[in-house]
Amino acid sequence: MLPLDGLVVVSLEQAVAAPFATRQLADLGARVIKIERAEGDFARGYDRTVHGQASYFVWLNRSKESVVLDLKSPGGRTALRRLLAQADVFVQNLAPGAVDRLGFAVEELRADRPELITCSISGYGNGGPWRDRKAYDALIQCETGLLSITGTPETPVKVGISVADIAGGVYAYSGILTALYRRERTGEGCALEVSLFDALAEWMSQPALMAQHTGTDPRRFGAHHTIIAPYGPYPVADGTVQLAVQNEREWRRFAFEVLEAPALADDPRFDSNSDRVAHRADLDQELARSMKRFTVAELTARLDRAGIANATVNTVTDFLDHVQLTARNRWTNVATPGGEVRTLLPPVISAQIDVRVDPVPALGQHTRTVLAELGFTDEEIAQMSTDEAPR
Repeated sequence: MLPLDGLVVVSLEQAVAAPFATRQLADLGARVIKIERAEGDFARGYDRTVHGQASYFVWLNRSKESVVLDLKSPGGRTALRRLLAQADVFVQNLAPGAVDRLGFAVEELRADRPELITCSISGYGNGGPWRDRKAYDALIQCETGLLSITGTPETPVKVGISVADIAGGVYAYSGILTALYRRERTGEGCALEVSLFDALAEWMSQPALMAQHTGTDPRRFGAHHTIIAPYGPYPVADGTVQLAVQNEREWRRFAFEVLEAPALADDPRFDSNSDRVAHRADLDQELARSMKRFTVAELTARLDRAGIANATVNTVTDFLDHVQLTARNRWTNVATPGGEVRTLLPPVISAQIDVRVDPVPALGQHTRTVLAELGFTDEEIAQMSTDEAPR
């Protein structure tokens, strides 16, 4: 038995944040009914790289049921009301105010069913002067200051994955689990709100504290740490090694045992972490000179023997064949309309808790089955699922 067996989640979702939250609920056994407009979640069209399907969609939508509804039509709205009458959780990330205009305001839904848990995901939150602004991932990275601390000293760079959407999805997922636990104890549901801006703002707390208490914005150092040195990528004879020296004990061990350069350990410019950060350019120059005589394999072996944290700077293709994933059986397969795809299992592992990895649905694959369960005839189903639903 899966932990969320019997839980029904109805989701008016698109793109990344809400689908990521509900996919994790589906992993744990929840029945997730994904409502799509006639042309589908627009994430279906982001690319065609995975057997002709979008990589984002395949990642975020396994184990769900796809139901196409025209929510501009009376029939479509009637179907959604019947679905919500038996739902435990209602998730939506439509444009601000869209669900209200459709007649599904959270306050009214919960007035009828106090046990219902609702989760609304937005860009900037339900209020404030920026409530109605468009909020895509890169824009949130800009507004929270993340872009200003990511990249090289010369060029700011956005994070290479949809970090704001992922943060929002993670907080929505954990918030829903919290609300479910509360409902078990009180019998009452609750209304949750998550904004991408607030989610990523939380992740920006440490650099925000630095800026607030120093009066200076954090600088960009590429892949090097802003306040620890040496901590970053260093070139060696045949590649690059990411080094992470955390304290003075490790620094001396690194100088003596790894580099066999005791003079570095006694150099007053590098006497403490603060000194090394202040003289970062000199330090990097000295390390480049000392480390270039080693290959990646030689240096990582020395670092491992000395107990110094390190990593190889892998490509994504390298990551796919990572020995740690293979040794721990972290890969599984998921069926999709275009063919089977290798995918990663959920990151929380427990011998006592199972997960599922059911197929990624085709657009509208479950419309007839789900609506027939609600008592609609074939003719009614055809009428309520053909036109475009609201954006």
